[in-house]
Amino acid sequence: MKFADGMWMLRPGVTALHPVAVDSVVTSEDALTVYATTVPVRGRGDTLNRALLTFTYTAVADGVIRVRAAHLGGGQPRRPAYEISAPPEHEPQGPPTRWLPPLTSADSQPVAEVTDEVARLTAGSLTVEVALTGEWRVSFVQDGTPVVTSPAKGCAFLQVVPGGVPAGATVTGGPAASGAFVREQLSLGVGERIYGLGERFGPFVKNGQSVDSWNEDGGTSSDQAYKSVPFYLSSAGYGVFVAHPERVSFEVGTEAVEAVQFSVEGQVLEYYVIAGPTPKAVLARYTALTGRAPRLPAWSYGTWLSTSFTTSYDEATVMAALDGMAEHGLPVSVFHFDCFWMREYQWCDFTWDPRVFPDPASMLARLHARGLKVCVWINPYIAERSPLFAEGAARGYLLKTTSGDVWQTDLWQAGMGIIDLTNPAARAWWLSQLEALLDAGVDTLKTDFGERIPAHDVAWFDGSEPAKMHNWYAGLYNGAVFDLLTRKRGEGEAVVFARAATAGGQRYPVHWGGDSWSTFVSMAETLRGGLSLALSGFAYWSHDIGGFEGTPDPDVFTRWLAFGLLSSHSRFHGSGSMRLPWLYGEAAVAATRRFSELKMRLMPYLAAGAREAVATGVPLLRPLVLEFPDDRTAREVDTQYLLGPSLLVAPVFTKEGTVEFYLPAGRWTSLLDGTVAEGGRWVRETHDLASLPLYVREDTVLPLGAAVDRPESDWADGVTLDLYELVDGHDSTTVIPAADAGVGASDVTFRVRRAGDVITVDTDSDRAWAIRVGGVTSTYPAGTQMVQLDV
Repeated sequence: MKFADGMWMLRPGVTALHPVAVDSVVTSEDALTVYATTVPVRGRGDTLNRALLTFTYTAVADGVIRVRAAHLGGGQPRRPAYEISAPPEHEPQGPPTRWLPPLTSADSQPVAEVTDEVARLTAGSLTVEVALTGEWRVSFVQDGTPVVTSPAKGCAFLQVVPGGVPAGATVTGGPAASGAFVREQLSLGVGERIYGLGERFGPFVKNGQSVDSWNEDGGTSSDQAYKSVPFYLSSAGYGVFVAHPERVSFEVGTEAVEAVQFSVEGQVLEYYVIAGPTPKAVLARYTALTGRAPRLPAWSYGTWLSTSFTTSYDEATVMAALDGMAEHGLPVSVFHFDCFWMREYQWCDFTWDPRVFPDPASMLARLHARGLKVCVWINPYIAERSPLFAEGAARGYLLKTTSGDVWQTDLWQAGMGIIDLTNPAARAWWLSQLEALLDAGVDTLKTDFGERIPAHDVAWFDGSEPAKMHNWYAGLYNGAVFDLLTRKRGEGEAVVFARAATAGGQRYPVHWGGDSWSTFVSMAETLRGGLSLALSGFAYWSHDIGGFEGTPDPDVFTRWLAFGLLSSHSRFHGSGSMRLPWLYGEAAVAATRRFSELKMRLMPYLAAGAREAVATGVPLLRPLVLEFPDDRTAREVDTQYLLGPSLLVAPVFTKEGTVEFYLPAGRWTSLLDGTVAEGGRWVRETHDLASLPLYVREDTVLPLGAAVDRPESDWADGVTLDLYELVDGHDSTTVIPAADAGVGASDVTFRVRRAGDVITVDTDSDRAWAIRVGGVTSTYPAGTQMVQLDV
């Protein structure tokens, strides 16, 4: 939202209070409270009829400082509020902690001090300094270097009279363009780039964009987002999390081109400044603050095959599709039934449509006999014709209007209501319907929708504020289902396929990119959404192979295949047509087979990457800037990515197969044909339909499993260590996680060292394994624990 008219003036109808000078400072063990006047105080009379602003800076953890700016701060706490993690009293044993490091060590103990010139609070590597002389100025200093500043007049408490902000300043469904707002501006340096803000399908670099953190069901070809996250990451080595689940309006170098501006409605603004200095360090701290992704079942990494949306299907159709996949040698791990597994006008009643699925129990048993998991579609709405509607309304389980009626709409389902998940009884009742599905043999759930939550004239059971619930509801919805699956299936066996989210939603994976068109352009925008989501704290991500809307031509479908199968999770799903590879030609079948088998072989590598994500918050899909933050070219790239730390993937977005991609400095080796290329430059290649640029980073030990037909297997049995351009002095340990991904349970380790022309490998494996160097594979029987190779 914009409030200014150029550099000096405010828009008509807008007035502002700014902190001008510090009146006094109060320190405590971990906080600094600064009282600021809004006018110069030259005498006692200047203290009358004036506002006094309160700024509280709190050392939350090493490298994390919370800022609370308030005017008229006596209001009641407003719910919901983001759940912020706190470190446990005792560090858990096992892998790296998933919590913020506590401020206990001597070098990270919070320190508050006041001198004649500055009030200062230090939280480990991050310090906030408030100038006590001259103009108002707040600086954040990381390891002695200033990284971001709130300048004079950067923070403002604004009052907007009705009609004071021109039309178009807000979007439909948001707050009225009048009332009280708090705005902050944080400096934007020369060459500084801003990323994140959720799953955004426009330019990956957010500079020059106006972004409202407000979930909408708008598809991938719009500036709306299913997953709005009020967190951004800067190339200057810090991040900012605005801790408001309601609409947060960001102006990234727009209204004030030298600043990132964010504003919320009301009299209080709270945000966190998060230190790096690297993007990975920022993400580690941010996800420790808001939660990290859990471990997922191995089977979830396999192919998900769907009925698609509005296609006509029954059990015979389903079995024919699965038979076709088997006949073509294409592995499937999960079969998904989309909306019409239930009768029309009744979503959701959680009852199989008897006209097409007369015996669902037997069908589920037959699917399980094929070694498949079963997923069904749900949403948190209940259509009026569903038998559950009357029951839910009578018990008070559906969201109500302020007049006490059930809130209803015909948008999506006729007369539908929304489950009020703030009501514990409603949550338990609704989950009991899902539990019956799980007991009947359904393995997982596609948790669709959750964006169209009314923000006005409704009353939630627990008194939550409607504007705050709009984005927050997605977390309640997905969290409830994920927790149910965890309770029923066990830790590490729960997974959903979710569309909507906000900050913290990364705790309930997997999320997919929503409704895209079946075009190369939409394929590219889908990738941009995934890159932005990755820098918003989400470890796993998927998308609809071939696009959702429309029927892709064979080239689009086949090019999208490699991109989809080189994502953490892979799904064939469309709107009005099925995404069966043989419908798009033999080249599509060959590409599906090639990249399906490759993904299965990559499972040891992907599982290790997932373990890293659980421990540190670093995602599996990585923008180049995450791995190469000092490479200025990498900061801009949004048409390629790294899968894990070592595999560079450049999807092909052209019919003829030409692709330009950037290789950072170093030597890179094609995983598909062994070509070696020098990095630090752009490369142009042409690829056939069963290929794309897929390069391995130098100095990499890449573990490849033996199984090509399923993701769940003993990944260490028959594993091949592919060695790529190991440098002299290389010394690394590769961990092959246990097949059940249990922490420390039967993990196998390989230590690889290079000294001159000799490579030494030590292992605790009791299985057969192999080494591949320069295209030559050497195999070793079970029990071999050390080998040396001359290279």
